[in-house]
Amino acid sequence: MNLTHAPLRAATGAFILNSGLTKLNADEETSKQLHGFASTAYPGLGAMVPDTKFARVLGGAEVALGAALLMPKVPSALAGTALTGFGLGLMGLYARVPGLRQPGSIRPTQDGTAIAKDLWLVGAGATLAWQGFANGARRAGRRAAKAVSGAADNAQSALGLS
Repeated sequence: MNLTHAPLRAATGAFILNSGLTKLNADEETSKQLHGFASTAYPGLGAMVPDTKFARVLGGAEVALGAALLMPKVPSALAGTALTGFGLGLMGLYARVPGLRQPGSIRPTQDGTAIAKDLWLVGAGATLAWQGFANGARRAGRRAAKAVSGAADNAQSALGLS
């Protein structure tokens, strides 16, 4: 993990971890509300039973993502890609659930502001992923150049050219 990623990963990871831990202890009514909200945007979720298991599955996924962001050993490219996917899922809710956007606009209603603000998760995830992939590509390029240089030096020595 790049040290410059630490503040972004700590802030998003702690926030998402807390959200997930809260959902793990959700009662049946809260789980039904979460299920209804999610299945409005993602009809395939309607097949799931809206008992406390729905909130536990959702909470478990959030705990896993939050923990991955907080663990320095998890590469930023991986953590950022997961965070981007999570944020895009929330943006799907924002785009599909009626009443969250002003009519004919992408601007949020008062009810939609709580979801619309999660766009920052997409930006944070994309930043971590892009920087993580770019840093990995640079390191791989340096290793390849070093290996080619080492092979050339070995070939010159073997031929008595050095």
